Amino acid sequence: MNSVTPTHPALIDLDGFSVEIDATRERADIILNRPPMNVISMPQRDQLRKVFEALDEDDRVRVIVLRAIGENFSSGGYIKGFLEASPEHVSKLAWNIAAPARCAKPVVVANRGYAFGVGFEISLACDFRIVSETCQYALPEQKLGQIPGSGGSARLQKMVGITRTKDIVMRSKRIPGRQALDWGVATECVPDGELEAATDRLVDELRGFSPMAQRTAKKLLNDTEDSTLSIAIELEGHCYSRLRQSDDFREGVEAFHGKRAPKFIGS
Repeated sequence: MNSVTPTHPALIDLDGFSVEIDATRERADIILNRPPMNVISMPQRDQLRKVFEALDEDDRVRVIVLRAIGENFSSGGYIKGFLEASPEHVSKLAWNIAAPARCAKPVVVANRGYAFGVGFEISLACDFRIVSETCQYALPEQKLGQIPGSGGSARLQKMVGITRTKDIVMRSKRIPGRQALDWGVATECVPDGELEAATDRLVDELRGFSPMAQRTAKKLLNDTEDSTLSIAIELEGHCYSRLRQSDDFREGVEAFHGKRAPKFIGS
């Protein structure tokens, strides 16, 4: 990767992870780097939120990738940190880990090995989950006399239903990568050695679409997840109408009729 050294204050002096920006590929990578388990500390959660917010404002970046060094994405949070953290800090955990969902840009996460606890929760907050066959998802908080606290059970229930979520949360059961794909939790499941290539392919595919249309689609889908069908259809119509006025839509139509690849500019 032809990385550019980040200069934004939120992208330097990071705890347990780093950021790489490849301006030529319009891509930013957030890389967990505390092997072998990539445990996520309390300060790291705040920093991750700030990094997503900074990259959301960076014009060089079209797609954000969350990945990890080593054989495991993350075994979860630093357990002792929960006893040391103040109630005020703990109350912000879910907001911090929801940063990928709030980000207007597409967020891809690459999961291999353990993706437990907050590692699973932040993955659930991403738009696309590419998993290797070694991946195992879990919310093991019941073993600590606790429940998921960063949106894990809530997001999972939306994806797989209450029966499967109770089985996973209340029994601390693991979901293998292939099963995660079958259940609609994972976007794609690939052999372990192909995880990076599959992630690269998805990033390059996403870059080929209109930035405005992608931001609109992500916000619309997120905002209408809990709405009635009639409200969702109404909002979809308003978004469709707004995009019809965009330069990218005109370019898309002209490219289609001209039998050429569109050149979207994000306006």
